[in-house]
Amino acid sequence: MNSPAENINDSIIRQKIAQYAPFKLTTDLAKLSDNEKKVIPLLIEAAKLNDEVFWLQSYGDKSELRNKVKSPVLWEYVELNYGPWDRLDGDKAFVPGIGPKPAGANFYPHNMTKAEFEKADLPGKDGLYTMIRRDAQGRLTAIPYHIFFKKQHEKMATLLRKAADLTDDNEFAAYLRARADALLTDHYQPSDMLWMDMKNNHLDLVIGPTETYEDQLFGYKAAHEAYVLVKDMAWSERLKKYIALLPELQRGLPVPDKYKQEKPGTRSDLNAYDAIYYAGEANTGGKTIAINLPNDEEVQLKKGSRRLQLKNVMRAKFDKILVPIARVLISPDQRKFVNFDAFFANTMFHEVAHGLGIKNTITGKGAVRTALKETYSAIEEGKADILGLYMVSQLHKKGLVGGDMRQYMTTFTASIFRSIRFGAHEAHGMANLIRFNFFREKGAIVRNADGTYSVDYEKFPQAMTELSRKILMLQGDGDYDAVVAFVKKYGVVGPQLQADLERVGKAGIPVDIRFEQGLEVLGLK
Repeated sequence: MNSPAENINDSIIRQKIAQYAPFKLTTDLAKLSDNEKKVIPLLIEAAKLNDEVFWLQSYGDKSELRNKVKSPVLWEYVELNYGPWDRLDGDKAFVPGIGPKPAGANFYPHNMTKAEFEKADLPGKDGLYTMIRRDAQGRLTAIPYHIFFKKQHEKMATLLRKAADLTDDNEFAAYLRARADALLTDHYQPSDMLWMDMKNNHLDLVIGPTETYEDQLFGYKAAHEAYVLVKDMAWSERLKKYIALLPELQRGLPVPDKYKQEKPGTRSDLNAYDAIYYAGEANTGGKTIAINLPNDEEVQLKKGSRRLQLKNVMRAKFDKILVPIARVLISPDQRKFVNFDAFFANTMFHEVAHGLGIKNTITGKGAVRTALKETYSAIEEGKADILGLYMVSQLHKKGLVGGDMRQYMTTFTASIFRSIRFGAHEAHGMANLIRFNFFREKGAIVRNADGTYSVDYEKFPQAMTELSRKILMLQGDGDYDAVVAFVKKYGVVGPQLQADLERVGKAGIPVDIRFEQGLEVLGLK
């Protein structure tokens, strides 16, 4: 029998688990061929290996932690977080005896300082695909991912090659084989190029080291994740027209010409998918509802990028989280403007907007990603959010996007509250917090006497334009110190906002979702 203390602890943890609304990842498999249904289990098996790798990147030895955690309830929450730190509560430790989460997760030695790293004469130290460790003499050394994670990468590569041999889609097969090669060499660009060349594939797979959110020390190291996806061919066909507009939208950005001199690729894809499996970093905390890849700036400039709208997950978040938040925090007279079409469009153009702006600084400081270090992820997500809405407004003026702009602005505002709940430590949470405080300062979002918020539809467009300009110029200048100051000023949860967010929590509204997924859920087992 558990002791009273353990019962209290389990009760608290159950409340934390309840922050995640369960959702089954399924799709209409009748639209797939028998051959495609045979490929899916191989893709999911390969995806699962990213869980193993991400555990090593984010925490370390999972079995060592398992031995410390006796409560099944506590372990369930550990697995949801891929470690002992709460991703929805500022990465606070929730397992007794565990200290604060290292800013660099487990990518770097825990006793390494920033100064030591920056002084080290170590080729590849700031590369996306190296783990930093100490050698026998205590000196820093960089170990390539394909060596450090050799066992998992070799298994993934084998599974991807089996899937390539089985699929009837030649372009998908070429990508899978190239991705297998990349996992064994850390040379991902060729596979990214082939991924961009795929146009008619029904199945899709994102796999391997991808985003740098987990590295909050420098933002250099890419964490492993995977998505197994089924394309909605009809929805995707309707979205094609927007990609051709990217060059025109780039020229119209509200900044001096030098900040928009790069030309976005027009071979980009904009497609809708049902997600059927998440793994690794993708499966933590606030779950992604849309993807914009590849992150390689050279690939983006040559071929654009692929924007993947995960419509089944998007719908789940809208119904289970966004609508209930609007009932609590949006003024009653404006709630009618919160709708799914606006949520879908805002999310879609967020991903498109990642391709706009500038990838390389105009001040000789190299890539924006490198110049802004650990601040890059939050500022880039902020750029995509605000430019996404800016794009909607421009396309709406041209009659290329339907509906009432009040729908887009109100749904956008409700979404700010949804994402702030991810926490200021997380890139999307910080980006939304900055935007909330900026818009409040400009009078575009107003708090009412009854504790709800209203959108000032007259002031909102100007605030949107000003914030777009500010972020684009911060990125183009590559001014790390200026970005730090900007984040410090606007990335703060004030007492009033905190109280309002607590009202949302007390209303029992989930913060995010957790997936029931796998072959059994899909009916393939």
